[in-house]
Amino acid sequence: MSDPRTIQKVLLGPPLGLEQLVAVARYGAAVEFSPDYQARVRRSRELVERLVAEGRVVYGTTTGFGNLCDRVISEEEAAQLQLNLVRSDAASVGRPLTREQTRAVILMMLQNTGRGFSGIRLETLELLRQFLNRDLIPFAPREGSVGYLTVEANIALVLLGEGKAFWKGSLLDAGQALEQAGLSPISLSYKEGLALLDGTTSATALGALALFDMIQAAKSADVIGALSVEALKGLIRHFDPRVSQVRPHPTQRDTADNLRRLLAGSQVIEEAKGSHLQDALSLRCIPQLHGAAKKLLYDARETFEVELNSCTDNPILWDDGDQAEAISACNSDSAFVGMSIDACCIAATGIARMSERRNNRLVDGNLSGYSWFLVKNPGLNCGLMVPQYSQAGLINDMKILSHPATVDGVPTCGNQEDYVAMGYNAGKKAIQVAEKLEYTLAIELLSCYEAQGFMGTDAARSPVSRQVYREIGRHVPVIENDFYLYPHMEYLRDLIHSGELLAIAERIVGGLK
Repeated sequence: MSDPRTIQKVLLGPPLGLEQLVAVARYGAAVEFSPDYQARVRRSRELVERLVAEGRVVYGTTTGFGNLCDRVISEEEAAQLQLNLVRSDAASVGRPLTREQTRAVILMMLQNTGRGFSGIRLETLELLRQFLNRDLIPFAPREGSVGYLTVEANIALVLLGEGKAFWKGSLLDAGQALEQAGLSPISLSYKEGLALLDGTTSATALGALALFDMIQAAKSADVIGALSVEALKGLIRHFDPRVSQVRPHPTQRDTADNLRRLLAGSQVIEEAKGSHLQDALSLRCIPQLHGAAKKLLYDARETFEVELNSCTDNPILWDDGDQAEAISACNSDSAFVGMSIDACCIAATGIARMSERRNNRLVDGNLSGYSWFLVKNPGLNCGLMVPQYSQAGLINDMKILSHPATVDGVPTCGNQEDYVAMGYNAGKKAIQVAEKLEYTLAIELLSCYEAQGFMGTDAARSPVSRQVYREIGRHVPVIENDFYLYPHMEYLRDLIHSGELLAIAERIVGGLK
């Protein structure tokens, strides 16, 4: 994975990856349209205008929507049809999406309609692009989507000067926000409202953000797991490459290789050789559990990167050179991304469960041989007793959130949509799971750091351990007496979330798999 913090500009047209999406959504990378992107949008627009001129019946363009698809709409009513659609579908409720989530959805709206099969005008997409480049953030309530329509409709409303938007931190009426950003509202033409609202854009956007963080956290878990193995004087033989040769899952093999590289040069690990027969599962089974989780995460990445570069509109406009067609089908179904990210929630929860067990071994004096809760005067001080409680609460939430959203569905649209994939809810809860995984790992990392004073050896730590602890030591004190832990746990979570922990390790051992 490349570092999205270093990406300054994303060109739409070439394939889009997770890192580019995160660069735009989280770090504000500028967005430009390639000549190919612009050309295919113009060709698609010419096609929809030709279909309308020929008097063809096109769903959502010259007809109503959903189970009203048999109602023909006159040419004079076409613009009102699109406006009515956007207004009526802006029906989500509750707190708005965050800045980065909204930006990710906008980027996916540009990707979906920019594939050249949606018939939208380039000037409409240009205004949407300026939302990103000028950081104008539409107010998009997050609750009440089944995978499309409602979140996107709130974003599309701002194109029209309706709804609300954030500008420089203030929530304003959309018209006022546009004016202050130096932009003007537009009116929608044939099919544009439907093209903006339809598709897996919000489900893919939220799921992609979560997936990026989960993959980064899974690799960070290898780093933190290695620190725990060293702090608990574990055995390197558990990660012998011959173990993976007889069970040749690539992600198990690669995780074991990660651990060997992360622990290379550790005199603590050298001294531990032969000291006992085997470690607890939370130490010796890291390649198996982390490897299984990564398998799901990397499979999901393949799925999402197909979806990031797909047209998920309905209908799609097709021109084979002889006859133009508007094909009504259902690429807007979010089952691919929904099922994938549901599985990733289970994977992330598995990593968190193992992290908590390693942390428990560190803070339990009977298991670690260290002072209880890694504080010099336990009893008077609680030390790191209660952060493990926090892990327990986080993991309980993660288990609840790991129930798949996509196994459920409530019919909509007068039973025209009698099956609903619920991929949006899968992506929405995956963001929570990813965050809770990062916090769970941060607490284990805190215990690893505090354990250093109790190891009873002058043997050198691995180069990775030394550099990680040196960085943490600039921000986190060694516990002598109880102090306020919150800011230190937040710092460690940010170290993971930003990718900096992973970067520290990879600068020493190379890229982790």
